[in-house]
Amino acid sequence: MSGETALATLLRSMKPQLNDGDYVFCTVKDWPAIQPAEVIGSFQEAEGLTLILARERAQALGLAFSYEAAWITLTVHSSLEAVGLTAAFASALGRAGISCNVVAAFYHDHIFVAKADAQRAMAVLEQLACAA
Repeated sequence: MSGETALATLLRSMKPQLNDGDYVFCTVKDWPAIQPAEVIGSFQEAEGLTLILARERAQALGLAFSYEAAWITLTVHSSLEAVGLTAAFASALGRAGISCNVVAAFYHDHIFVAKADAQRAMAVLEQLACAA
């Protein structure tokens, strides 16, 4: 199952889903006392390990964060080799003045936007899908 690569099909069928909860990006030098199943995403950088966590869990661990996000999943199974999907939705969100942080996973693309922008971002993404 390699996923969809045709941009027009991806855009028409992306079906954004707003996940419940509030999410934060934290950075740590090494893994804190956290179970891997609690981590939404992670990336190792030279400066430290970035973790994406539910806000409540980050607070319980005493981790600092400065960005509170909503998590939107594009439910279409997009191929990691697809060209243009990220550019299309990031451009549409950018034109609306909405910053986005993107994680491309094996099955889906995940978009983190400021919590205050969640509903506007959903409207932009749904409009993009309808226009494709």
